[in-house]
Amino acid sequence: MDYETLLIEREAQIATITINRPKSMNALNSQTLRELTQAVRECADSRAIILTGSGERAFVAGADISEMAPMGPWQAREFSELGHVLTALIEDVPCAAIAAVNGYALVGGLELAVACDLIFASENAKLGLPEVSLGVTPGFGGTQRLVRLVGKLRAKEMIFTGDMVDAKHAAEIGLVNGVVPREQLLAHCKSVALKIASRGPLAVGRAKRLVERGYDLPLRAANRQEAETFALLFDTDDRREGMRAFIEKRPARFTGK
Repeated sequence: MDYETLLIEREAQIATITINRPKSMNALNSQTLRELTQAVRECADSRAIILTGSGERAFVAGADISEMAPMGPWQAREFSELGHVLTALIEDVPCAAIAAVNGYALVGGLELAVACDLIFASENAKLGLPEVSLGVTPGFGGTQRLVRLVGKLRAKEMIFTGDMVDAKHAAEIGLVNGVVPREQLLAHCKSVALKIASRGPLAVGRAKRLVERGYDLPLRAANRQEAETFALLFDTDDRREGMRAFIEKRPARFTGK
């Protein structure tokens, strides 16, 4: 479909989705959330998805306050649900999702990033959940996913104060995987995506599901799921090809079957 707020590029089994609202620093309004949800669904057959923002200043500087300001509780709940549907979808798609944070990632922008599997930030990036400065809490899953990444104490400090952290500090506390010069960020993310794309897609998808769904399970229950998944993958063409390629000392040619 045609998108008014996004740019989509698909190349070598990698899909790059760029949020393209530079005049509002790529702020998320209802239309953008719906288009992002549709775009992620359409790109779910890729082997990796990269999410980034247009321009040089922002990944996503937040939710669109001009749309939010006149909302009542019911409209706010509907808006929040749009964000939750999108972030849950990013976690559920059977391919890796990589956030290329090329500037400000605030409010819904950080919530979008932390729903991804990997986060790389440019040196100029600033990340935060400043919703309390607007008199509200995070609404797209930020209170839950940030805790799981950086721990309760650091998450509470960021959420309660609304303070931003720079890219270096974000890396130190485990909020991002790495920090890259801005002009190299997208190329770096694409190189990581290509490496993931060269691996067994069924294995990557199942590993993602194990991590996401096993995180909140008791250890023994999660390990049972891992053992079952490990065994099931032995009945796939990809497993046979991967082990045959290893024995024959050549790159594997995975088909996702």
